[in-house]
Amino acid sequence: MPSYDLERYLNVRYATGASLGPDGTLAFRSDVTGTAQVWTLSEPGAWPAQRTFYEDAVSFASYSPERPELIFGKDEGGNERMQLHRLDPDGTVTDLTRDPESKHRWGGWSSDGERFAFAANRRDESVFDVYVQGRNDVGDEATLLREGDGWLTVSGWSPDDERLLVTEAHSNFDQDVYVCDVDSGDLTHLTPHEGDIRYRSAEWGPDGDAVYLVTDEGSDTLYLARLALDGDLEPVRDGGDWNVDGVSVDQDSGRLAYSRNVEGYTELTVGELTGPTTVEAFPEPDLPGGLAGGVSWGPDGDRFAVSVSGRAVNTNVFVVETATGESERWTYASTAGIPEETFVEPELVRYDSFDGLEVPAFLSLPADDARDHDGEGVPVVVDIHGGPESQRRPSFSGLTQYFLSRGYAVFEPNVRGSTGYGTEYTRLDDVDRRMDSVRDLKAGAEWLRDHPAVDGDRIVAMGGSYGGFMVLAGLTEYPDLWAAGVDVVGIANFVTFLENTGSWRRSLREAEYGSLEDDREFLESISPINSVDRISAPLFVVHGANDPRVPVGEAEQIVDEVEQRGVPVEKLIFDDEGHGISKRENRIAAYSRVVDFLDEHV
Repeated sequence: MPSYDLERYLNVRYATGASLGPDGTLAFRSDVTGTAQVWTLSEPGAWPAQRTFYEDAVSFASYSPERPELIFGKDEGGNERMQLHRLDPDGTVTDLTRDPESKHRWGGWSSDGERFAFAANRRDESVFDVYVQGRNDVGDEATLLREGDGWLTVSGWSPDDERLLVTEAHSNFDQDVYVCDVDSGDLTHLTPHEGDIRYRSAEWGPDGDAVYLVTDEGSDTLYLARLALDGDLEPVRDGGDWNVDGVSVDQDSGRLAYSRNVEGYTELTVGELTGPTTVEAFPEPDLPGGLAGGVSWGPDGDRFAVSVSGRAVNTNVFVVETATGESERWTYASTAGIPEETFVEPELVRYDSFDGLEVPAFLSLPADDARDHDGEGVPVVVDIHGGPESQRRPSFSGLTQYFLSRGYAVFEPNVRGSTGYGTEYTRLDDVDRRMDSVRDLKAGAEWLRDHPAVDGDRIVAMGGSYGGFMVLAGLTEYPDLWAAGVDVVGIANFVTFLENTGSWRRSLREAEYGSLEDDREFLESISPINSVDRISAPLFVVHGANDPRVPVGEAEQIVDEVEQRGVPVEKLIFDDEGHGISKRENRIAAYSRVVDFLDEHV
């Protein structure tokens, strides 16, 4: 079998973020040019037209419901201060928001396509207010509809365009839902509650007299529910042992789609509301890959577009006939000439942690012809997701497939604190239980040491964001387990992280990690920077200079301290990146260095 270099694997493209226009044209984002740009397509398999041409990635695109124009969002250099722009059919781009120092978060088109809504932190960097703006208005012509005192998000317009659905996040596990009157700005609170309850993926029902959402009110897992405007909540679909991740409702037809997260894979249900809480299900959509999301309805709800991915299937957009479930692939993002049949699927495994908790993980082993045949086991990359309130799911990753082609195994644990396994599991690492998740990481490495296919002396810890903290914590707490570490935009010091992260994020992050005011001593005790003398494994650190979430100082301080102790360490900072490495040329540069580093030390 031929072998392919890292650059080839990182050149596997994707197409995602589908939006169907009023005439059936498909808009989507693809990284063909190296960053995600807007493309459009008039029919399946046709040659797409590139519509935006920026060095920085476009974060979303949404077609008007009435005209062949769309609004898209873009920041500068990864700073996350997203601006909104309108793209006209002739290619003209109009900067709608014109406030580059503020973050703008999309809230959707009105049904007549004359206005749109968004949330922004223009007035006060630490909070988000609600705005409404005419499609031809720009900058300060937007109307400040409602001042917020926290993290407000606009979830869409009512069918009559007289109200907005607004959610407020107190933490990742506690939200509220409101209705905002477009004329007066008055809020009606639909979800008064005590304690932490999630109300997510809120969508107006077809008659505007209720909201459909997912919640864990009274349950360990998220379920689909109908929330009447008087606050009455009725279950529609119980997820059982698994979360209902989200719901999408087509207001015109009363058709809806909702997804259930089963062991990390998507179970997509499509149906029609035949009563307030009754859904008549259509045949299950015929989709490859195992993961699907981002539903965009076509006119009359007769079909919808959805992004599809899998560990052995790069992300593409399919269009599904709603009533039959028949699907057609519209985009053909390249696999860079690498045969799809060479991509490796993971095995779902479980291992016991220090307290008997069963931890799920994905284990991928290289094909036999990719291994060193020296009688020893293979090296393994333990790839730890960020969040921490997130979940490793088996989507496509060119880097993962490259490691497998080079004879590395890849192990992806969903340690306690991960989502997807119920509220109780996700709360097991909160505040003073933070290091229990690191103990789960230790248990995973020990499980790998006993695996017959793995060389227990060649285990690498790699992760980004919170996963970067996990790498550093693993190297400081259990230094004898690791052959090397790769920290991408990770947290080294919880105190400086919370002091310097974007002010709009601080309260949400303190709800998870602990507060500077009440928990500073504990935060210092678990910060890897304060145990850096225990690091003995070679370390590679990657960061973006414009990172507003985990500022670049986290990378600089850990590298300085490790360097002073004579441990091999390399640092790579990108001046045009933020929280992650989004540009393909930078990804190639970064991970080429990482691979060389691991080849030398592992």
